Amino acid sequence: MCNSSATDKFNRCVMVMNEALQGGLLANAIAVMALTVGQRHPHLVGDELIDANQVNYPGLIPSGIPMLSSEQAALHELREKALTAQCDVICFPVIGQQTKNYDELKINMNELTSNEVQYTGIAIVGEKKKVSKIVKNLPLIK
Repeated sequence: MCNSSATDKFNRCVMVMNEALQGGLLANAIAVMALTVGQRHPHLVGDELIDANQVNYPGLIPSGIPMLSSEQAALHELREKALTAQCDVICFPVIGQQTKNYDELKINMNELTSNEVQYTGIAIVGEKKKVSKIVKNLPLIK
């Protein structure tokens, strides 16, 4: 994943996915990044839900997560803008979907420069105004 520190002041999360991804690859990339976002920012998860029978359900993110799309080439620029704005950025590299072995992924990542890494998508977590400014012109996933 990418770098940055996680703090509780972050109150907004968006995901920007490579517009060429579809189906299972798109769902996989979103799920992988969502798990990392939840681990790094547990304060984003709302209170548990209780149905009429008093059955408890795990809490969900109250603010939702907009799912946006972008050309893959623009994801690097969005990442840099988010890091400059002091947001937390979680990236899922394309090579992460080319192996089922995490140790192999770590070795492959270690051989790439930052400019060579291509992303399936990025999650941006930060202050609402900053995040909105970064992604304001991006369309929703279709």
